[in-house]
Amino acid sequence: MSIETGPYLFHYIIEGRVCYLTLCDRSYPKKLAFQYLEDLKNEFERVNGSQIETAARPYAFIKFDAFIQKTKKLYLDTRTQRNLAKLNDELYEVHQIMTRNVQEVLGVGEKLDQVSEMSSRLTSDTRIYAEKAKDLNRQALIRKYAPVAIVIGIVLMLFWVKNKIW
Repeated sequence: MSIETGPYLFHYIIEGRVCYLTLCDRSYPKKLAFQYLEDLKNEFERVNGSQIETAARPYAFIKFDAFIQKTKKLYLDTRTQRNLAKLNDELYEVHQIMTRNVQEVLGVGEKLDQVSEMSSRLTSDTRIYAEKAKDLNRQALIRKYAPVAIVIGIVLMLFWVKNKIW
């Protein structure tokens, strides 16, 4: 977590019952600040991990200050090769994640295109089905009523011919 205080930022990590805290200029890279805290946390847990619960006085771990000062010197200049390498590693990881996300979005876009194409085909197939259904209904009506109409037509023609002849 980070807390803004004017031109400075407090960055901290709470792990177990220990809070690792640093104060940095606003311009100092956040990734390096948290990497610094991670280095402190890892070394502190390695050296003093079993003694944390039994600490009875405020400065029980004052000997750890030597490591803090040594590590602080490593992180003071953000342009050192070590710090630039860490930032580049972080940047590379972010780049990989973004590349993966873009590829996933493109994949979703392709799938959306396929769904759109399938929807268009379904719409045209529905129109064809509706036309064929109308044709089949017409043919069914003709088959059902054509014999009756023919018989009625023949009967009417016979009556007409009979009336003409008589």
